[in-house]
Amino acid sequence: MEKEKVAQDQLSNRAGFRRLPPVYLAPLNTIGAIDREPADAAIREKREKIKEMMKHAWKNYKRYAWGKNELKPVSKGGHSSSLFGNIQGATIVDALDTLFIMNMKDEFEEAQAWVEENLNFNVNAEVSVFEVNIRFVGGLISAYYLSGAEIFRKKAVELGVKLLPAFQTPSGIPWALLNIKSGIGRNWPWASGGSSILAEFGTLHLEFMHLSYLSGNPIFADKVMNIRTVLNNLEKPEGLYPNYLNPNSGQWAQYHVSVGGLGDSFYEYLLKAWLMSDKTDLQAKKMYFDAIKAIETHLIRKSRNGLTYIAEWKGGLLEHKMGHLTCFAGGMFALGADDAPEGMTQHYLQLGAEIARTCHESYNRTFVKLGPEAFRFDGGVEAIATRQNEKYYILRPEVVETYMYMWRLTHDPKYRKWAWEAVEALEKHCRVKGGYSGLRDVYFSKESYDDVQQSFFLAETLKYLYLIFSDDDLLPLEHWIFNTEAHLLPVLSRNLKKVEDDGK
Repeated sequence: MEKEKVAQDQLSNRAGFRRLPPVYLAPLNTIGAIDREPADAAIREKREKIKEMMKHAWKNYKRYAWGKNELKPVSKGGHSSSLFGNIQGATIVDALDTLFIMNMKDEFEEAQAWVEENLNFNVNAEVSVFEVNIRFVGGLISAYYLSGAEIFRKKAVELGVKLLPAFQTPSGIPWALLNIKSGIGRNWPWASGGSSILAEFGTLHLEFMHLSYLSGNPIFADKVMNIRTVLNNLEKPEGLYPNYLNPNSGQWAQYHVSVGGLGDSFYEYLLKAWLMSDKTDLQAKKMYFDAIKAIETHLIRKSRNGLTYIAEWKGGLLEHKMGHLTCFAGGMFALGADDAPEGMTQHYLQLGAEIARTCHESYNRTFVKLGPEAFRFDGGVEAIATRQNEKYYILRPEVVETYMYMWRLTHDPKYRKWAWEAVEALEKHCRVKGGYSGLRDVYFSKESYDDVQQSFFLAETLKYLYLIFSDDDLLPLEHWIFNTEAHLLPVLSRNLKKVEDDGK
């Protein structure tokens, strides 16, 4: 019965998406998506080096893993994560907008041709709703806004429709995993009593608002606004949002709170929903500032030697550990500072700078000068990983993401200096003949490669580095919002207003 109901719903959903409405695409030169060379020769040279890194990563992916999800750069073959089920081409879709802004036209065109001919969502596969949304839906929407090529909009909306059955739960809080053929969903077996995860169901909002705009169908926006309603009606322990929520009961499960994995991008998307709405989504603004006030009270601490860090909260007890994923928060605090409650702007800029410094220390205290997956502040240790299973680096972007925002918002030259240190470390320790590989232990002098070139290395890490060494008028923050995979989404309400005006 469940399968039959889902099948009927899918048929009626698809019927409503046969013809996509006209949408307004702002000329790229008016919203800063056309690049120009930096005037300073030294900066230009550094930026050119980062573009060369992208060429090396792309060329080897094309040579050894074309059409597969990711590249194994040491063994020179394809790598597929179970997160994408049988959907293929994650690196191609994730890299589209980076190729575009780096002006790698030939590579962008071959990627577009692959999408037109080979990107197929009619597969019997269980996928992570979150990962497919941020990488595939986000990547396709971004490529559409940049290039205007209709195939990207068509594919983004087609995939969006395939993800809708995930919301068929008693509360409307979506499942983490969905079979996109049968429409049957479930949650990760390890997630607290069959719960959905805050960072997963809380990181659909930006893309789904754009899907409604691009399809002319409010269903996507309705689904994510319902998530807001559920969250607003719940009591928050100490004003905090726990990481686990049961989709059947609509109630919190374990009282675990994190600004790292399991929580991170929920907070990011509250702020960015406010910014993407052209500062009209007042509910998102209130939720964001209330949440970070509680985070500051209960989770943010200073080490004995003055490093500010964000701990994890477990039923009132703190674990003095900070993940690499948490390092995005420095950029988030700084990005939201302008709209902070009265008198707090400088405070949040300073907090962003302190988090950036802590995360830089986590890099600086390793042998390879790239940071571990998690680092601790206990037992006399500061900003160092003490457990073997936390010493790896998988080409993650969060630290350079924070450098990018801090550079844009302060122009303090140390952020370019720190970003260049990361470039040199990547070149020295992660670059291999067949691409770029993650490392198993950042404290060990002999490289032990994990043999995966993550798709987010091309989508995020290299894009943020490139932007740090670009002028501010390339993708200015007042026109563009970066999704949590660094895909580019234009501020929406201006576009909507333009469409309404044209209609009139």
